[in-house]
Amino acid sequence: MPNHNEDKAKKLGHTHCGRATFHWGERTYIMGIVNLSPDSFAGDGLRNIEAAVGQAKRMAIEGADILDIGGESTRPSSTPISVDEELSRVIPVLEKLAEEVTLPLSIDTYKLEVARKALDIGANMINDIWGLKQEPELAKLAAQRKAPLILMSNQRDISPHHDVIFPDIITTVIADLHRAIQQALAMGVPPENIIIDPGIGFGKTQEQNLEIMRRLEELKRLGRPILLASSRKSIIGRVLNSPPEQSLEGTMATVAIGIAKGVDIVRVHDVKEISRVCKMSDAIMREGNLRRV
Repeated sequence: MPNHNEDKAKKLGHTHCGRATFHWGERTYIMGIVNLSPDSFAGDGLRNIEAAVGQAKRMAIEGADILDIGGESTRPSSTPISVDEELSRVIPVLEKLAEEVTLPLSIDTYKLEVARKALDIGANMINDIWGLKQEPELAKLAAQRKAPLILMSNQRDISPHHDVIFPDIITTVIADLHRAIQQALAMGVPPENIIIDPGIGFGKTQEQNLEIMRRLEELKRLGRPILLASSRKSIIGRVLNSPPEQSLEGTMATVAIGIAKGVDIVRVHDVKEISRVCKMSDAIMREGNLRRV
């Protein structure tokens, strides 16, 4: 019987990020969320350096492979903040983490100056929720610094109220990600440094989000590692009728289904619990692999 996970690993290869190397297809990697926005949709916004560094260190112990540091809320109808405000939130935390943890650090931003300064002080990856729509120069920066670049499909420019009915949401997402990948390649980002994210919750209706989850495997045609960021999002809250901080079981379900459909990274708030979901799912889906706790 052919091992499709081995075939996928050979196709996607690996990506260097800081001191780590991600071998795609061998196991699921966990990105822990360190949110420095006081108005986070998930209710997890941290307001001081000590709390953020403590959470990041705890996530490292619990099984995170990457830490994603963000300073601006991405909830619907949130008010954008200035570059200076974002820098004041993320830079002190990144400085401490660069000194005190060995995991790769991702900067969750679509602002060029924030990304540049974050990379200067020790960040290793850029996570762009706009997929280069807001700031194409992020790709040039990633290429210059040899930093992996996460490109997300965001429909909020077309559907700011999450009410546009796209003819086929997966076709829309794939076309958008293809556009972003081509932009990044043209700016000099090597293919092995590009990661894609379908953008659960960004400009999509509830049914469109569920449809993306059902058809995640179709993103594989783009030939890049897939990141799933479903943790505590409204897709879960609407089904379970629960606030974000009480959506752990729903997040677990989306992660398990995502792994079964071939995602490579899961971006989550609850690292300890999700690490166990990944271990079990990998044992089932990736023959011969038992993920570490």
